Order: sequence, then structure tokens, then C-alpha cells
Amino acid sequence: MKEKNSLLLKRQREVRNAAFIFLLPIAILMTIYVFYPIVDTFITSLYKWNGISADKTFIGLKNWQKLMTDTNFWSAFKNNIIVMILSICIQIPIGLALATYIDFVGKKATVFKVLWFIPMLMSSVAIGFLFSYALATSGGIISTISNFFGGGNIDLLGNPKTALYTVIGVIAWQFTPFYMVYTMAAFTNISTDVFEAARIDGATRSQYFWKIAFPLLKPSLKSAAILSMVGSLKYFDLIFVMTGGGPGTSTELMATYMYKYSFSKFNMGYGSTVAAGMFILISIVSLVTMRLLNGKEEA
Repeated sequence: MKEKNSLLLKRQREVRNAAFIFLLPIAILMTIYVFYPIVDTFITSLYKWNGISADKTFIGLKNWQKLMTDTNFWSAFKNNIIVMILSICIQIPIGLALATYIDFVGKKATVFKVLWFIPMLMSSVAIGFLFSYALATSGGIISTISNFFGGGNIDLLGNPKTALYTVIGVIAWQFTPFYMVYTMAAFTNISTDVFEAARIDGATRSQYFWKIAFPLLKPSLKSAAILSMVGSLKYFDLIFVMTGGGPGTSTELMATYMYKYSFSKFNMGYGSTVAAGMFILISIVSLVTMRLLNGKEEA
């Protein structure tokens, strides 16, 4: 018995040592590239610093006090929330519809699968420049169509009332293919036997989708919603290229606001405070959303 226990302990020790060896490189990389930058950001937020000189002035929580009353930051946060909600409401349903069509049609839809995925292959910067020209007030697609029918030029990106929603439409155009592929992968987890059994029982395609497939897809759709939410809260590149946060602050997001303070105004201390505030808000929203989505399952 003692011999068995000693062998068991030896085996457990070997497993722990192997796990430590394999996890050590990942732990080091995570510490250097994830944990250290987060900690350093919070530390830098306590200083007044231009990001270039070696001199830093410790000012305590003054940057945080400014952040609490900074209406531009909270306006950017509100814009992030709008982007998040509309991204989830637009991208996931359309992605689900496209994936459902491809799944029902089968191999005949291969050409659509390729065409619909093209936006995802393009970089956000390229898409930003493409749509900046396409939506230009003079010579853009919308203005050209409007002039053809006797209307005037239409400035979607220069109008504070329409700029944010125009950019959201471009974001949806780019990322909907991702959720299409994500949902297609979820469809592959549904056995064909389930579909065949439903058809034998007389279920129509519509009944099969709503009564059988959709409930089985819900866990994947919840995960997709979380991915869309987190991505929307830290979005930067496409909006920065298309509008730079303008006109005014109508399309300003937390990430663009942080960039301007850190690298345009050279106020790295307050820029770090904005970044730290982003981290806290994104974490809170993510935890609350995951709690709401998974609350019933945990109960």
C-alpha cells in the first residue's frame, strides 16, 4: 500500500513538473505583454508626464478626478455603448441569416460563402479609406445617386447626427462575415440525423430552424455576442481613419480619445488614466453581460 502511494505521489509530482515547464513560457509572455502593461498603465495614471521626457511629476489621483468629471470621456463611452448594442443587433442576426441560408442550400451556396467573406479579408484601415471616398460629400456613391435623382449632395460622415450610425454600418459590413462563419461552425455541431428526423416527422425548414436548430445554436450565439461586445468597446482603427472622432465628438470613442491625449496632446499621464478607465469599464460591462447571458444556465 505504501509503495502504491509513493508511486502515485511520484506520478503527481511528475505531472506538476511537466505542467510547470510547459506553462512557464506562456506565463512569462503573459506577464511581459499583458499584466505588466496593465499595471504600468495604472501607475502612469498617477503622474503628469508627456510620454517623452524622463521627468515625471507625481500628482496622485488628480487625473482620476479629472476623468470622473470629463464629459468628453463619458460621451465617448456612450458612443461605445451605442456601437456595442447596434453591432450585436445588426451583425449577429445577419450573420445567422447568411449562415442559415448557406447551411440549407449546401454546396450550391459556395460562391456566396466566398463573396460574403471578402470584407473580412480586408484590413480596417483599407476599408476606412475605401468608404471615406465612397461616402464623400462630393463624388461619393450616395451623393452621386442623390444628384442623379435631382437631390443635392449628402454628407453622411460630416453630419454629427448621421456620422456615428454611418460608421456603425461600415463596421457591420466588415465584421458580419466573421459571425456568419462562426455560426456556420456552430451548425456543423448539429447532427444531420436531427435534421433528417425532423423532416421525417413532417417539420418544415422554418419549423426545424426555430424549434430545433436555433435553441441548439443559442450557446454559440451568446459567445458571439460577448465577442462582439468586447470588440466594440475597444474599437479604434476604422473610426480613426474615417472620422478621427469627428465631426466634433460625435464619433469619438474611448480608444480614439485615449490616443489623442497620449500621442497628439502628449499628455501620457491622462491618456493612461483614460486607458485604465477603459479597462475598468470594459471589464464591468463584460462581467455584467456574461452574468446576464449565463445567469439562467448557472441557476
